[in-house]
Amino acid sequence: MKRHVKPYATIYDVANAAGVAISTVSRVLNDSPDVSENTRRKVERAIEELMYHPNRTARSLAQQEYHSFAVALPSFTVPFQTELLKGIRTFLKEFDHDLLICDLGSSDQIGALHRFLNRGAVRGLLLCGVPVDEPLARELSSFSSPTVLVGYSDPAFDSFCWDDAAGAQAAVRHLIDQGHREIAMIRSGVDSTMQQDRIMGYKDALTIAGLPVLEDRIVSGKPQYHGGFSEEDGYDAMQTILDNHSQCTAVFCSSDVQAIGALLALRERSVSVPERMAIVGYDDIKASRFLGLSSVDQSMQKIGHRAAAKLQERIDRLAPETPSHIVVEPRLEVRSSSLYPRTD
Repeated sequence: MKRHVKPYATIYDVANAAGVAISTVSRVLNDSPDVSENTRRKVERAIEELMYHPNRTARSLAQQEYHSFAVALPSFTVPFQTELLKGIRTFLKEFDHDLLICDLGSSDQIGALHRFLNRGAVRGLLLCGVPVDEPLARELSSFSSPTVLVGYSDPAFDSFCWDDAAGAQAAVRHLIDQGHREIAMIRSGVDSTMQQDRIMGYKDALTIAGLPVLEDRIVSGKPQYHGGFSEEDGYDAMQTILDNHSQCTAVFCSSDVQAIGALLALRERSVSVPERMAIVGYDDIKASRFLGLSSVDQSMQKIGHRAAAKLQERIDRLAPETPSHIVVEPRLEVRSSSLYPRTD
């Protein structure tokens, strides 16, 4: 059942209810003498009826002192996030906005976001790769600037997310079409909706092809850098696959960085790619194109650009009142790391 989070009132709501400009509301909030008594009473009545609670962000926006987009994400050093930021930055070049990055880290992300939002004002927030629960949804709704979600969806906010199950299924189906019947998967050891969807897509592709689904072939690395999406994790997981699942002839990786680490492990063990072991990654980062790595393309730069454009529409109050929810179906890019039909 979908829930609807009723947003708290914003300075725009107060201005509309009182029939005045937001600059007038700002003057009332700051006890400016340049407001007639009648207008002041109208604004104060609207504030009371709407139960509006001003904060620093609202006041700064009203005074037009801040022209920044904020992007909050678990890490900005992971290639996936870097590609997303490129798309956002490309859009911001068209406007007089600065880009503020909030690195939420891997622990207490909600606390880090709360501290960031209470530090100062921004024109809008792009929240990337962070699941939104009820308390966080209420806090974001009380934030006096618009929010757009990337990677997760919530009924109260515009969102852009990917069909990760479909992307993983396409990757594994390609390996099956190449003649592989013993296929392992490298996953992150950290659970998330995205990770579970990719595991589901892997399993679905095997099931549809009539192949067994063996849980011990879904392997994670031990370092757990960047939530398990790192070259080191891919390297470690591939060592486990080579040691314990030598019958496997193909591996689907949950990310390209894992796949890059896996390729190093294969090279060190003199395992030929794709003749002995085929590899498919996920994300299609720039490096993958130069390495000849087959990968599931999520069009991160395009989505970053579209999300920033949607946020600008919200800031300009041009978007429909009902939030939009865009689900992107990834596309598999086949390259040399997996393009080798097996005949045995």
